[in-house]
Parts: sequence; C-alpha cells; structure tokens
Amino acid sequence: MLIGSADSRKEPARSALAKSWTGLRHGKLKRTEVAAARVGRFIYVVGGFQAPSGKTTAAAERYDIARDRWSRVRPMPVPLNHPAAAAYRRSVYVLGGYRGPGSARAVSTLYRYQPRLDRWSRLPNAPTARAALAVGVIGRKLYAAGGANLGNALNTLEIYDFNRRRWSTGPGMSTAREHLAATVAGEMLYVLGGRAAGKGNFSIAERYVPAQSRWEPLPDLRKARGGFAAATVGRRVAAFGGEEAGGTIAEVELYDPRLGRWTALPDLPSPRHGLGGSSRGRRIYVIEGGPTPGLSFSSVFEALDLRSARVADQSRR
Repeated sequence: MLIGSADSRKEPARSALAKSWTGLRHGKLKRTEVAAARVGRFIYVVGGFQAPSGKTTAAAERYDIARDRWSRVRPMPVPLNHPAAAAYRRSVYVLGGYRGPGSARAVSTLYRYQPRLDRWSRLPNAPTARAALAVGVIGRKLYAAGGANLGNALNTLEIYDFNRRRWSTGPGMSTAREHLAATVAGEMLYVLGGRAAGKGNFSIAERYVPAQSRWEPLPDLRKARGGFAAATVGRRVAAFGGEEAGGTIAEVELYDPRLGRWTALPDLPSPRHGLGGSSRGRRIYVIEGGPTPGLSFSSVFEALDLRSARVADQSRR
C-alpha cells in the first residue's frame, strides 16, 4: 500500500536553467546523502538527512517518470544516511550506510524493497560494514565498491549472488576511497572519483570486468569530485554533482568507451552534493541533495536529455 499521495502543486522551472536541462516536480522531502534506483518507469529515493532537523531518515519516495508525480512509499526498516541502492528484477536493494547522526556507525545490512507488495525484507549482511559506498548490478550479482568505515576509506569489492544469497570478495580497487560513484555499462562496473581523509577529491576512473575478474584503468575524470552520482546512457557513463572546498560542483561530464575519453555536458543548473542519480533512455535524472557543502538540503529534481544536449568537442588532455 502506498502511503500519502502525489503533490498537487508543481514548482515552476526557473528561467535560469542551463540549456537542455529541465526542471521537474520537486520531491516531497528536502534531503541530502540519499540513494536512488530506478525500477521500470519509477525512481525510488531512500534515506539521507532530512530538513529541517538534519536527522537521519528512513523515508522512501517514488517518482513516476510518465506522470511527473511523487508519492511516499513504506519507509525503510531503519533510518540510514549515505547508503547505496540498485535495482534487480523489479526490486530495490539498499546496502550499507550510517545508522546514527553524522558518520557515527556504518552498517553492513542489505534490504530489499518490493514495490508490488510495498514491503521491505532483510537479506544476509555484507562482510564489511560501510557507508558512502557505490553499487551496481551485473547479471545476477550485486557489486559493492569502496566506502568508509570508522573514518577509513576502503578499496574493498564485495559481491552478492542473488540466487545463492551469499557474499564473496573480489579484487580490491587501485585506490581506497569513499563518497565515490558507480554505474553499470556494457556488463562492466564503472567506479569513479571519490575522496579520502587528508587527500581531497580524486579524479580516478576505473571499471571492473566480472568476466575477467579484474580492474581496468580509464582516463581520469575531467573534474575531481566526491559526494556525487553517476548514471548510464546506452553504453556511455555520465558523472554529475559533488562538492569541493570552493562549493558544490556544477560541471557534468560524459565518458564514451568507443572514444576512450570524457567530454563536457551542460552544467547542472542547481549544483549539489549527496544527491541521487538515475537514467532512463537518453535522459539523466538528478535528485535532491545539498546545494552547499556540509549539511544542506533540497528537493530539487532536474533532468538532462542527451538528444538535445550539446556535448563539448573536447577531451581531457
């Protein structure tokens, strides 16, 4: 059973929106450090810190792409911030995150949400407790990379087999990092950017090839970033958002494996970090997140259609 109903008022798109970006109906909550995953025509957004209290929330929202409409669904069993989410066979899987305020306690829990039943269930814990991690699904397996535990960045790769309901460990990434982003394209897990205490943001990009059980280095991101999101459009990979010392990051970039390079897309109209990211067809969706570094919140929801977006004819040198 769905809880609540769609917002009856649509906030108007601002004239300042960058070319090719579209302002969509804002979420029902103002949040940051959320996780998002798409099932069919619906995008699910879970957890995070919620305004105005800044407390960790268990709230879950559902966006209907076809109707431009939000609704509330059953909340997660526990409040989580900095979790990761992915979709598999019409269910949403939420892994890890912090239970307490701030970054007090990372968890290893894996939850499954079944939209048809509006029900959450708990699956076997991952071997490692962590938050600010990144996940992706390839075939019948969930891949979880990086993250942080007790203030330490991790290079860990762990793999959950949906059929066997078991975890295993894969080869570690080249660099330990948290607040990174991941997406799946061409049966490979692209793991991008991130940061580590005392080292700032990274521009590292690499991909894990399950068929060969190994990592492949990729050209660096054009912009070092942490606290951001990524999404797949066809076989191309988009990276957007994040934060740095100077503020939140507006630059958006796209990797084309056929060309082996990153190119620039139109800047985010509302730069933010701790945001959710998703895609459908040739459209990228950028969801909620904080407009300023640290604990800030928004309900902003924007989309970029790559059919009309101008890709800059330049690559990272």
